[in-house]
Amino acid sequence: MSKSYNVALLPGDGTGPEVIREGVKVIEAAAKKNNFKLNFTNYDLGGERYMKTGEVLPESVIEEFKKFDVMYLGAIGHPDVKPGILEKGILLKLRFELDQYINLRPVKLYPNVETPLKDKKPADIDMVIVRENTEGIYIGAGGFLRKDTLQEVATQESINTRFGVERCVRYAFDLTKKRAKNNKLTLCGKTNVLTFASDLWQRTFNVAAKDYPTIKGDYVNVDAVCMWLVKNPEWFDVIVTDNLFGDIITDLAAMIQGGMGVASGGNINPEGVSMFEPMGGSAPKYTGQNIINPIATINAGALLLENIGEAKAAKDVDNAVIKALESGKIKSMSAGKMGLSTTEVGDLVASYL
Repeated sequence: MSKSYNVALLPGDGTGPEVIREGVKVIEAAAKKNNFKLNFTNYDLGGERYMKTGEVLPESVIEEFKKFDVMYLGAIGHPDVKPGILEKGILLKLRFELDQYINLRPVKLYPNVETPLKDKKPADIDMVIVRENTEGIYIGAGGFLRKDTLQEVATQESINTRFGVERCVRYAFDLTKKRAKNNKLTLCGKTNVLTFASDLWQRTFNVAAKDYPTIKGDYVNVDAVCMWLVKNPEWFDVIVTDNLFGDIITDLAAMIQGGMGVASGGNINPEGVSMFEPMGGSAPKYTGQNIINPIATINAGALLLENIGEAKAAKDVDNAVIKALESGKIKSMSAGKMGLSTTEVGDLVASYL
């Protein structure tokens, strides 16, 4: 094989190892079909390692990750570890340390996947949400004054830079042009209340738009976006937004595409190493039962392949997922109700490769 790529594998916690196993199975089949090789290196980051060693994410491991072509994550979150320790110490830290400044969330309704939206079909739900991933309210600026008293004050600041906003907005314009669907990019903000941050986003968006004359740019307040995602999702092609609003609307979007069992995404550094993952959590109550849905992780694998430049293999995986769902053998996207085991779903998708 003429080409090979080095992949950092982070199975993580709970059902993470089960779904990542099926994701690896499928993308390896796609790699074989397209005559390239994937070399996997496993990392045991997560709750079990933390409880044994007290380590969350050693600095030496971050440096190792920078040498990989791409990263593939299962899930992070352990019921015996206080919430926030792993999420902030691994997921958020990786985003900031590796400058994965784009959170990419394709929102696609697949055949035979049930959506809670009445009369909506796959043609109606097909968009991408681009979320700024390393600024905003998630950087942890703020603190307490007179904590645990009746006069307590808590502050949490949203930090937005022109540099950070512009590179996110331009990424979204480039993606809209490449996607060539409706050539429409929607800026999601809250200009009528969050006047400073939203004004920066709006001005930056307007300046960038001049360089993309074929793209129709529009603006919608975040509350209206939530409303129209439910009522008329077909209106959207690509949406670009800040860290907080992106976090919120992507969960809503996941539900209209059929739930967390289908939703996948990427934490992307276009100039560095990126990480791809399913949107669902570690689902510890299903651990070891072989009943969790691996489709989202397989979809994340398709995004991974596209990121490393193997667009044909990525399309092959997407087509295999469509054929598996069209077969009718997968009865539901919910754990334990699929009609097949986790392993059997992975085998079915891989069989179409």
